[in-house]
Amino acid sequence: MDNLIYEYNNIQWGKFYQGKRYTKKFTIDKKKQSNVCLFYKILLFSRINIMKALFLGEIVGRPGFTAVKQGLNKIKNVDAVIANAEGVVGGFGIGKTAAIGLMKSGVNILTGGEKLFLKPDMRDFIKETGKVIRPYNYPTADVPGHGTKSFSIGDTEIMIVNLLGTAEMRQTINSPFAAANIILKKIKETRPNAPIFVFFHASATAEKQSMLHHLDGTVTAVIGTHTKVLTADAFVSERGTAYISDNGRCGSALSVAGFDPATEIKILRSSVPYRSAECWDNIEIQGVIVEFERDKKATKIETIKVPLNVNASEFISKET
Repeated sequence: MDNLIYEYNNIQWGKFYQGKRYTKKFTIDKKKQSNVCLFYKILLFSRINIMKALFLGEIVGRPGFTAVKQGLNKIKNVDAVIANAEGVVGGFGIGKTAAIGLMKSGVNILTGGEKLFLKPDMRDFIKETGKVIRPYNYPTADVPGHGTKSFSIGDTEIMIVNLLGTAEMRQTINSPFAAANIILKKIKETRPNAPIFVFFHASATAEKQSMLHHLDGTVTAVIGTHTKVLTADAFVSERGTAYISDNGRCGSALSVAGFDPATEIKILRSSVPYRSAECWDNIEIQGVIVEFERDKKATKIETIKVPLNVNASEFISKET
């Protein structure tokens, strides 16, 4: 309905667009006028009830941090921003300073997987802030932080659940499927009307797809992350759950998972562990936007790529 105006005089309507009248006019009776007005009122009300959440792919190193800092404001009309930030410090962990910087850039919630606590200061900071959530399915209750977070969009409260997969992961972790059952039961008891978004840090596509089928129709979205490659399988199920296997990365698009290709090839060819190096080629923001309604059903999911013109020379000589 943007820039679309209907003006009428008795039963004669003319259609205007951006102040210019279309040459074709049409005449309808007063009853049909009332029906048309009702239709557009319903259409407007339905659009008000549709919300959008942006899920950013893993933020990799300074290139990813810079991408979010410089480019997040280019993405318009989203109501919440949730990001996988576990690789923002050199690709390995979230430091307190980097976390605060991302929040100031407009990210509402930060999540992390197996690399979340690689920076020691996160162990204390996660208890201080309510905006960083760890995987819910850690094996013991004394792990700092929480695995869920509520977030309000207007008068609608949404829930973010963070889970860590088990296939090909370095950590010993509880079953994400059993953990999902436990936390969803709790959420339904305390917040039965809240849309639920599951951020699933997992390596195996089969495990992520299994989680979709396990939760299909009970959550608003299952967003796969961790492999840092934006997949082409985003869709909304018939039962109203949005899904993607991986929501990509923020940082270098022309790289190996955000890192310098030459270094990664050297590691694979020699089997010697070298430190991965950041890459500044073709910086962009990747992720998905999920549209959803107050009834918790997703209506649309779309992938995004936002290329950015970043002057890498400003950062090359600086330490992460």
